[in-house]
Amino acid sequence: MDLGDVPNDQTWPRNAWYVAFMADEVVDRPLARTICGERMVFFRGQNGEVSALDDFCPHRGAPLSLGFVRDGALVCGYHGLAVDCRGKVSGMPGQRVGGFPPARRYPTMERYGFIWVWPGNAEAADAALLRHLEWAESPQWAYGGGYYHIDCDYRLMIDNLMDLTHETYVHANSIGQKEIDEAPVKTRATEDEVVTSRFMDNVVAPPFWQMALRGAGLPDQDRVDRWQICRFGLPSHVMIEVGVALQGHGGYDADDTAKASSIVVDFITPETETSHHYFWGMARRFAVDDAALTDTIREGQGKIFGEDLEMLERQQANLSRHPDRKLLKLNIDAGGVRSRMMIERAIMAESGSVASSDRAGLDMAAI
Repeated sequence: MDLGDVPNDQTWPRNAWYVAFMADEVVDRPLARTICGERMVFFRGQNGEVSALDDFCPHRGAPLSLGFVRDGALVCGYHGLAVDCRGKVSGMPGQRVGGFPPARRYPTMERYGFIWVWPGNAEAADAALLRHLEWAESPQWAYGGGYYHIDCDYRLMIDNLMDLTHETYVHANSIGQKEIDEAPVKTRATEDEVVTSRFMDNVVAPPFWQMALRGAGLPDQDRVDRWQICRFGLPSHVMIEVGVALQGHGGYDADDTAKASSIVVDFITPETETSHHYFWGMARRFAVDDAALTDTIREGQGKIFGEDLEMLERQQANLSRHPDRKLLKLNIDAGGVRSRMMIERAIMAESGSVASSDRAGLDMAAI
């Protein structure tokens, strides 16, 4: 069975919260974005809350995103038809439009510095289903991040993040080192998440982590214990606990004074079957008041993810040219494979079917 093939037309869970924008992007004008194949327009109403509507004017089908916001309503830039934050047509110069059908409204919320949207059944949307992100609310953490549009299947990015072996090769000059290849990888899955972990003891910190050690006020040439713990959760988010501790101080469990510890934040939002929105960042627990360090880390991380972007887009181009070729799997792929299985089960649950991986009786112990 090819785990990349879902036995229906849906390749992503729809009844879930996805990041659509960083909160400070949605200000005083409408913004368009395609989420899970749905073209949406986002804007702020009079009360400042963000609404998301179908980007389709009910009059002549023009994109509402080409219009403007006036008195909390979204005005179409073609003939001036206005819709309110609920999608209800509220007026049009010289015309009677009270009987016009409303534009579809997608549930949204603003939390943790992001705008979230629910592209599925609006009645099923529940804010309580969004996982709590401690790093986004606690003063003990600092965060900096960015955005990339990437022309590849969102699941390829999940594969990339759940198997960090590629760092030795794709990121050789920043975070890669040979010990990543040599350290054993452990994978486990629960009902809510898939976790892969790798620990490297008594190693030389690579350039990015030398910079982080300096930022934490620690010696950057001392040998360190390094860890990578990748956590996948539905619908398509990956949080990676990463860090280095001065060798002999307890590694992952070392006191904050002896380590540089962070969470790599990865919100992966499907756009089409071969493209996605990638919101990346790093939340750290050291030197949290150092704004200059936040900028330095953001710049370095942006370059690292830029290297992933090139690799993934070229991978997608190859896969698109050869859709019938099957990909081989190794034990290092277990995290990505299990994550895809979790996605597939969520999709099949929405359709009331049985996930094909379950029907096939796939023995994951062999991976």
